[in-house]
Amino acid sequence: MNRTHHIAVIDDERESLAAISRALRRVGYQVDSYEDSRQAMAQLERFKQFDLVITDLKMPRVTGMDLLRAVRSVNPEAGVLMVTGHGTVETAVEAMRLGADDYILKPLDLFELRDRVRQILESRAPGARGADPSGRSHGVGATRILGDSPVMQDLLEQLATVAPTRSTVLLLGESGSGKDLVAQTIHENSPRRDRNFLPLNCAALSPTLLESELFGHEAGAFTGARQRRLGKLELADRGTLFLDEIGEMPPEMQVKLLRFLETREIMRVGGNAPLNLDVRLIAATNRDLAQALSQGSFRTDLYYRLRVVTLRVPPLRDRTGDIPRLAWSFVEVFAAEHRKRISRLEPELLDRLVQHSWPGNVRELRNLMESLVVFSKGDTLRMGDLPPELRIGQPAATASQAVPPRFPDLNLDTIERQAVLQALERSQGNRQRAAQLLGMGLRTLQKKLKEYGLTTRRQQ
Repeated sequence: MNRTHHIAVIDDERESLAAISRALRRVGYQVDSYEDSRQAMAQLERFKQFDLVITDLKMPRVTGMDLLRAVRSVNPEAGVLMVTGHGTVETAVEAMRLGADDYILKPLDLFELRDRVRQILESRAPGARGADPSGRSHGVGATRILGDSPVMQDLLEQLATVAPTRSTVLLLGESGSGKDLVAQTIHENSPRRDRNFLPLNCAALSPTLLESELFGHEAGAFTGARQRRLGKLELADRGTLFLDEIGEMPPEMQVKLLRFLETREIMRVGGNAPLNLDVRLIAATNRDLAQALSQGSFRTDLYYRLRVVTLRVPPLRDRTGDIPRLAWSFVEVFAAEHRKRISRLEPELLDRLVQHSWPGNVRELRNLMESLVVFSKGDTLRMGDLPPELRIGQPAATASQAVPPRFPDLNLDTIERQAVLQALERSQGNRQRAAQLLGMGLRTLQKKLKEYGLTTRRQQ
């Protein structure tokens, strides 16, 4: 962070308030906590100084919606993140329509909380829309995707082409590979970036709930429907809807989604007036849709409607050159959170990380690095710190060739420069060989050489 961001947290549940505040302070944010929402409302003038307001939605007397309206009146530039339980999701989504940036469900995943906070602050930073993608010279705007391997270079170049269009996108990839992050990156670099990006997991809801969640319903449409509820499609008008696990969508809902894609109209459940919407759809699945088509569990016509543009998100085992950088990025986050001083990863540990097959992909790597940081005893993470199932086997030579054994700090630019120098030395100046050692494309290496002002003894 270029400066310390100032965040207000309002939650009438003392334990939740303490956990949120502590998690944010540990990564460097300045946090003011309010257990009483009435006290927060009484000090509304102070909210002019906050960059972000995190508020529980359901509180007595002064609710999160009340605070949202009040904050927007005194500080329209502040981000607002709503915290809610499953029973009030529809109200949280309505809050986004009224100006909230995002909502997050209880019980809180504090890693996800910090991720959402960072996203909101980055999106509201001056000049954020014109920022360079992941610090690289790709044509994609600000993104948290890390990767210099050839497959990730290809994916980032495809994203730069696809993002500005209106085309429907189908993302294919294994669970944990980062399809949700790719979908967000597409939205953040599209002309719709200032509108809602709404995710919906198709596997998490029954057909009835999924229909209401997608299309909304009118008051009295069914038992318990006491008021009108807007669906995700309507709330994503002029924005982006991300349908995760689309392969698990029930057949009856596939028909209704297909109808929307053909007509761009919806009808709320219990309604009688069609609504015309402009929504960009991004769908994702880890299923083999070709097999689902042959089994009759997924409609052929919907499949071809969805796959206007198909992007494959590679599994981590196909981008092993990115593992050291990813591992260090997670170490940086978790070391700050848990107040640990970690300045070195043992080469043998990095080698073993590169060798592992990673069935859980990036999510598995992230969870492992958090565990290692939590249980770390000194400034170095070692091979012996790995769980027994990961210590099995002989380490490969790839990572130690590409990554220097000691780093003076966690500055990733310094790490990369040292890695490039070592690879050039090992390859005797052969750029093609150096690129292979680093697990990146030749064009990427050439860009880095230009950035660092480096020359090689032997050219290709």
